[in-house]
Amino acid sequence: MSFRRGEGRPLVIGHRGAAALAPENTLEAFEAAIDAGADAIEFDVGTGLLLGHSDGERADEPAHLDDALAFMRERGAGVHIDLKRIGIEDEVAAAVRRHGLEERTLVSSTWAGSIRRLGLIAPGLTRAISYPRDRYNVAGVRWPHLVTAGSAGVARAAMPARVPLLLRAARANALSLHHKLVSPAVVRTARGRGAIVLAWTVNDPAQILRVAAAGVDGVVSDDPARALEVLATLNPP
Repeated sequence: MSFRRGEGRPLVIGHRGAAALAPENTLEAFEAAIDAGADAIEFDVGTGLLLGHSDGERADEPAHLDDALAFMRERGAGVHIDLKRIGIEDEVAAAVRRHGLEERTLVSSTWAGSIRRLGLIAPGLTRAISYPRDRYNVAGVRWPHLVTAGSAGVARAAMPARVPLLLRAARANALSLHHKLVSPAVVRTARGRGAIVLAWTVNDPAQILRVAAAGVDGVVSDDPARALEVLATLNPP
């Protein structure tokens, strides 16, 4: 599959499976996302290739990346792996290759070095630089003040100038961006450099419609069924 938007709606990507419907980053959440109609499933991979947003935010018996990829191979949906640790790039790329999922996998990270490494060892993967870093400060770096303070309009206006720098630093062919920072100018700038744009994590109907109208290729949502319902209003039968 392609993560690039065609003539219709953007792809709907289940966040951590379907975090609004089942425990996040679990096979149960993946099943819920598939049942809801998600085009692809996003999940977090960290230490030991175990699924979880951080070492302290894992299921009691966390699934391994191989478990997730085996599930995805059978279900046919797109795969979006978000790296939560530096240094696991080779193992992740090898696992994707082992399961034969290179053509329908996107790997994202907030660390440019991780994406550059993937470009060297797995150039066929879609590789997204994510911005900004997570709100829980797991990575030890705080979100930009303009996003957390609610001055999203100012940050959004400045974002097009940052896009080329992010893509160039990571040698990425995709941009995974917090939805408050998405604008038509951001999408045009990324597309002009051959990159696709994903918006995360979008649950509010008005925001789903806003980023879709901006032209994003994919919408990452905790509730894929709800996102699909909202997007269906763009082109009613």
